[in-house]
Amino acid sequence: MDEQKTSYFTRVGDDSFLPTAQSGGTWHDDDLHLAPVAGLVIDRMERWRLAHAPDLVFSRLSLEVLGQIARERIDLSTEVVRPGRTIELIETTAVIGGRTTIRARGWLLQSTDTADVCEHEFAPLPAPQDCTEPSWLKRWNGNAIAGVRAVQADDTRRGRARAWVTGDVDLIAGEESTELGEFAKFFDYANGVSLRRDPDEFMYPNVDLTAHLFRQPRGRLLGLDTRVAFGPGGVGLTSSVLHDVDGPVGTLAQSLTVRRLKTADETSG
Repeated sequence: MDEQKTSYFTRVGDDSFLPTAQSGGTWHDDDLHLAPVAGLVIDRMERWRLAHAPDLVFSRLSLEVLGQIARERIDLSTEVVRPGRTIELIETTAVIGGRTTIRARGWLLQSTDTADVCEHEFAPLPAPQDCTEPSWLKRWNGNAIAGVRAVQADDTRRGRARAWVTGDVDLIAGEESTELGEFAKFFDYANGVSLRRDPDEFMYPNVDLTAHLFRQPRGRLLGLDTRVAFGPGGVGLTSSVLHDVDGPVGTLAQSLTVRRLKTADETSG
C-alpha cells in the first residue's frame, strides 16, 4: 500500500517527520496545510501528556503560525513552561525546514468527576446523516482537503455553516496516533466550511488556531458550527463550536488576514 496516499507524515526519527503529498496546502504549491500539521503537533502534545501527566487533561490548545508552512522535514520538541501537580502548561515547537514555524501551547488541568453538574448551552448539530449537501470545504484546492469527506446542513449560507468533516488518511504512516491527534487534524478546516468570500477573489488564511475543550473528544468525526466575520480593516475571525459524535466538546477560534487577490486584468496591467 502506498504510504504517500494513506498518511500525512512518515517518521524519520524519534521527533522528526517528512510530509507526504497528502499534506499539500491550499494557498501555494510548496505549502503544507495547517490541518494535518496541527494534528501532528497536538498528537505530540497528547503523547507527552499520556507519558508524563496522565491525570491531567487539555483544556486549551493554541497554535501560533510564525510563517509559511514549508513542505519540508518537521522536527518537534516539547518543554514544560509551568509545572504543577494539578495545573501545567506545556509548549511544543515545530521546526520546519530548519525554521521555527509553529509554537503550540497547551494548558493541562486536573481531571475530576463532575458528571453530576455536566451541562452547557451549546445547540446540537444536525446528525451527519441529516446533512445531505457536499460541504463548501470541497471547493478549496490542495491535497489535504481532497483527502477528506465533508457534508453540510441545507441551511448553510455565506459566513455561516454547520458541517461534519472526517477522513481515512492517518497522521503517521504505520502508527496508531492518539485519539486527540486524530480528531484535531480536522480543526483547521473550520475556516473553509463557510465561504465568506470566493477563494478565487480573496485569500484569508489564519495566523493562529485556539481550541478550548470542556470535554475530551473521541472519534474521527468532527462537527463544526461555524461563523466567519470579516472586519473593515483586513482582519477576520472564524469562530466554531466543536462537536464529536456525542455532542459539543468546546470552541475553536482562528484569526484571519483578509487579502484581495489581483484579477487577471490587474495582473496584466
